[in-house]
Amino acid sequence: MPDTAGIPTTSEALARLDMPLTEAMLTQRAVRRVYPDPVDDAVVMKCIDLALHAPTGANGQNWEFIVVKDLAVKKKLAKRYRQAWNLYYQTVIRRVSKKDPSMAKTARAVQWQVDHFTEVPVLIVACLRLGAKEGRIPLVPMPHAALSGYFGSIYPSVQNLLLAARAMGLGASLITLPLWSVGSTRRTLGLPMSVTP
Repeated sequence: MPDTAGIPTTSEALARLDMPLTEAMLTQRAVRRVYPDPVDDAVVMKCIDLALHAPTGANGQNWEFIVVKDLAVKKKLAKRYRQAWNLYYQTVIRRVSKKDPSMAKTARAVQWQVDHFTEVPVLIVACLRLGAKEGRIPLVPMPHAALSGYFGSIYPSVQNLLLAARAMGLGASLITLPLWSVGSTRRTLGLPMSVTP
């Protein structure tokens, strides 16, 4: 997850949280090429703790964060990532990349991440609980505005997590393609129907 020379020690990473917010926001980027070095659980938990301080729609706080370090689980998610990326690349990205050097550069970085996904030391899967309390009942369609608000509730916490990672000197990126099949992802992560990755 680091963005420069190696993963910082736990004490170094936590000390870096003094980074000014503006600096973190202006220097944050999607880091897909990462070191395979382990990241201390205390650092991961601090990122999640800071993520939990974000606002949610109707103050639902209906989030779940799944930390994945298990290689077998990463391999299953990597398979889905490769399938979704290949489809997306063939139908959209390849054509756009031919005309847009910036998109071509991004596509190369994503391809690297796809090829090395199991080497990423920590995956954090942001999920939402769904149920009557959260305004959603499994398998019951929601109006678009409600659905948008429901799924949109996770993104402020994800941004907090990404900013925390940036401040601590860790590389990170928001990706959704490994979660392309919600049913498969639920099975892979052992999630109940009431939790949506």
